[in-house]
Amino acid sequence: EVRLSDFDYELRADRIAQSPVEPRDAARLLVDRGTHPPGHRHVRDLPELLQPGDLLVVNETKVIPARLALRRASGGAAEVLVLEPLDGARRVWEALVRPARKLRPGEQLFAPDGTAVVEIGERHGGSSGDTFEVALLGSVDSLDVLQQHGEMPLPPYITERLAEPDRYQTVYARRPGSAAAPTAGLHFTPGLLSELEALGVAQAKVELVVGLDTFRPVTEDDPLRHVMHTERYRVSAETMERCRAARRVVAVGTTSLAVLLLPAWSL
Repeated sequence: EVRLSDFDYELRADRIAQSPVEPRDAARLLVDRGTHPPGHRHVRDLPELLQPGDLLVVNETKVIPARLALRRASGGAAEVLVLEPLDGARRVWEALVRPARKLRPGEQLFAPDGTAVVEIGERHGGSSGDTFEVALLGSVDSLDVLQQHGEMPLPPYITERLAEPDRYQTVYARRPGSAAAPTAGLHFTPGLLSELEALGVAQAKVELVVGLDTFRPVTEDDPLRHVMHTERYRVSAETMERCRAARRVVAVGTTSLAVLLLPAWSL
């Protein structure tokens, strides 16, 4: 029997980096060497670890500034974290809101300058159960609303704000939509990717839109009873064919790996 407590371990606060290392590829890399002790390297050493014919698969999703720090008409603080658009125009979103027990359908939330940004809708009836439908207000595109008033939704163990929001994007990010970054990819630089390409390591792209479960803790004592949120993904037929033909497929991070392991795929 598996229990949530089986995964408990001590991690000292000074072991949780609060600011990204520079340059990106200076991040440390633990190398599994089978029966030998693990190797301690850096991401910049990948050209020494990969070989011609390998295929690097990356998640090209792009993080949106999905966290909105707002205020109620009464002056109280409120926070909205948009997760997934529920309509084609991307005006209505599924979102986490705080304080969830106090906010009511129809209530508007405001930016510090007094601009109405969000209107609270009904509690969402999906599998997650603790989210709301919210409408982004204003005459501009909803992604522009987020760009004007939102900020990058950092993981809860990061307490310092980012000086440069682009540092929480991969260098190959293309399609806006994720509420969090595919973090393994943050350590790649254009120079490193070019070096790998020159070595004969090709690159293929997939997309998995990172959503609620990055932020939602597991609360069930039996983790097998934890209800998972759904996430959208995309993988092309070309990428699948390249994976089949590759000498070795190297998935960058768990999101890329999850896409490749799914039993069904869509164009």
